[in-house]
Order: sequence, then structure tokens, then C-alpha cells
Amino acid sequence: MENKSVKRVVVVGGGFAGINLVKTLSKDERFIVTLVDINNYHFFPPLLYQVATAFIEPSNISYPFRRLFQKKKNQRFFMGTLTSVNPAAKTIETDNGTLGYDYLVLCVGTEPNYFGLENVRRAALPMKTINDSLSMRNHLLMTMEKAVRATSKDERDRLLNIVIAGGGPTGVEIAGMLAELGRNVAVKEYPEIESFQAHIHLVDSGGELLGPMSTTAQKEALRVLTRLGVHVRLNVAVKDYVDHEVVLADGGRIPTDMLIWTSGVIGREIPGLPKESIGRGRRVLVDQFSEVNAVPDVFALGDIAMQTADVKYPNGHPQLAQVAIQGGQALAKNLIRRESGREQKPFRYHDKGSMAIISKFKAVADLPKFSFKGFFAWVIWLFIHIIPLIGFRNKVKLAFSWLASFITNDPTLRLIIGVRTTKENKEGL
Repeated sequence: MENKSVKRVVVVGGGFAGINLVKTLSKDERFIVTLVDINNYHFFPPLLYQVATAFIEPSNISYPFRRLFQKKKNQRFFMGTLTSVNPAAKTIETDNGTLGYDYLVLCVGTEPNYFGLENVRRAALPMKTINDSLSMRNHLLMTMEKAVRATSKDERDRLLNIVIAGGGPTGVEIAGMLAELGRNVAVKEYPEIESFQAHIHLVDSGGELLGPMSTTAQKEALRVLTRLGVHVRLNVAVKDYVDHEVVLADGGRIPTDMLIWTSGVIGREIPGLPKESIGRGRRVLVDQFSEVNAVPDVFALGDIAMQTADVKYPNGHPQLAQVAIQGGQALAKNLIRRESGREQKPFRYHDKGSMAIISKFKAVADLPKFSFKGFFAWVIWLFIHIIPLIGFRNKVKLAFSWLASFITNDPTLRLIIGVRTTKENKEGL
């Protein structure tokens, strides 16, 4: 017979929020936790750009869920994609079947926001998943191979030009890594290509890079990228992508076969939730305990959640990894308190600061009371991005990969692997 005292917790999404909630509940056998995810692995999004630029392997930042759950009797994994929520019946529908729950936690995250630009949506390269980063790596390496065979300067420039839309941390980090790739690798391996980094264009509609960060960080990012040869264009937005040209709001055009989109996100749709539970940016409105407004026993965490009850963040928490990590841990503790008949505690986000790497030995850091930059910030960035990785082996592998790559300036991961089109096969790529 089913044990009615055991609560079924279904967690949709194995990102920072979901995985921290599951880990915190793992020692309480009053809960049976089922994690639902489209992938069978957890991955570390802040380092996707290093996979996309062939600096580290995807296995360095990924870890299988079932391996994580091996010794946890109250944890299960269900591979599938959420298709709808039925709060009345307390079930969810996935592309692989139906699951019932006592508590449902939605950690489905966000997707790229193309602001209605259909041509951009169809052709731009996003960077939200491991597949996205591998696709970008293949695309980058293939266009470089095509560029060395180009028969005209215009064709070569179009193939080499890379436009990055969005000057936030992700856009800055990609631009810096690509510039390092050009300075340290392309110059040796592609003698037919001159000044690869001069073909990198970073475009942002705002007046500064790293908009949410300090003035110190913003100025340092602009200074370092400009010195690396990156063309930084501020106060101008991408308006279209037509005939292999990025069209800018000021009328400018940049011929390119590679538009990288890091210009904004929007919450993923969750069919079945009432309209009054959805707020700005398609984020799910939640109360101080992360429970969805007007939907009992359903919670939302991380980038998808919009909580306005935190007095320090009346417009909602920033969509950062630390918010998701702290939110997952806090909700797990509240579920334990609820089952124990104790009073729950409101979730309050504690800002631990933010960081961005710009290039080799160059990073910026904003801590709650001060900001700093340079080599020391770069070293701190390395350690901070190793600590949250799941699995001791992953931490060691990544540390050695970074050490070898930074010493030699020559990582060996530039492999074009994956499905190729018929045209590309005929070309002999």
C-alpha cells in the first residue's frame, strides 16, 4: 500500500534551483523527490561559453542525474519535457507520461528573448544549453575552414565576422574568449587569416557593457576588449538579420554568417497555470515562500520566478545563479518545516556579488562593499567557478584543463563533431 505520510515532490528542471532543492531534501525520508528534465544531466551554464569556444569539454561542466542519485533512496529521475500542469488534479503532463504530485516545484528557467525578430530567431545562435554551445563550436570552426578557402575578400570577411548581440556578462565573456582564440590559436593554425579578433563585433543597445555591474567593471570591460581588437558598438540595437547581414538600428549593416544572441531572456511557457500567476517577462509570480500565486502546493524557483515580497528587491530578484541556489535551499527547508508543523521562513536573497571574466588574466568582481579588477579578480573567478561543480572528478578535470590551456595558450579541443549537411559533406568538410 502507498504510504500516505510520504509526500511526493516533483521538481521540473535540474538547474541550480532544482538540484539544490533535491540535495537539501535528500536526507529527509518523508519526501520522495522526482526530478524531471529534458536532459539526463545537470550542467553549469556560466561556463557554456568556454565549451562554445573550444576551451573546455562539455563533460567538464556536466554530471549525470542518475549518477548523482545512486545512493539516495528517496530520489528518482524522470527524463521528459513538461507540456502542461493540472493543479486541480495535482498532476503534470510530459512528453513521456503523467506524474502526480503533492508538491510541485517549477524550475524550468528561461529561453532567449528575440523581441519579435523572426529572422533573428531563425538564424541566430543562442547559448542556453550544452547542445547550443556545441552547435556554436561547430559553426565557428566550420566558418573558419570555409574562410581559408574563400576566393574574395568580401566573402572571407563575411565568414570571419562574428556579431555578438548583448553586452552583458555572457556577451563580454564570449567576445573576450574569441579574441584570445584569435590571438593565440588562429594566428598559428590559420595562416590564411589575418587579425581574426578584428572581425569580432560586440553590439549592445545600452550605453555601457556589463550594465548591471559597477562603473569600475564597465570601464575595465570596454578597455580590455578594445585593446584585444574587438569592435564594441554601444547605444545601438540589432533590428534584423537579412541576406547574411546584421541590420542595426542606426542603419548600419555587418555582413556575417554568425550572429550570437545574448541580448535577453524570457520565461518558458507553462501551460495550465492561470494567467493571473504570470507576470512581466513571462515569469511566474510567487509569494514570500516561493509558492505560486493562486495555485496551492505549486512553487517556482530561479530565473522563472518573480517574487516581489523581498523588500530589497521590490521588482523581483535578479536572474542569477546565486538566487536560484539560495532559493532551492530555502524552499527545501520550508517544505521540511511545513511537514514538521513549524513556521516557514520567507525567502530573502543575500547578494554575494557578481563577477565576469574578460580575457586571460583579466576579470572584474563586484562584491557587496567594493569592486576590483585584474589578475586577482581572475584567480578568484577561477576558484568560484570550480567550487559549485558537482563531482570531485569534474573539479579536478576542469582545474587541469584550465591549467594546461592557460599555460600553453593552445587547447586541443577544436573538433568539428556532429551532424553535417549534405552541402558541407560535398565540400569535403
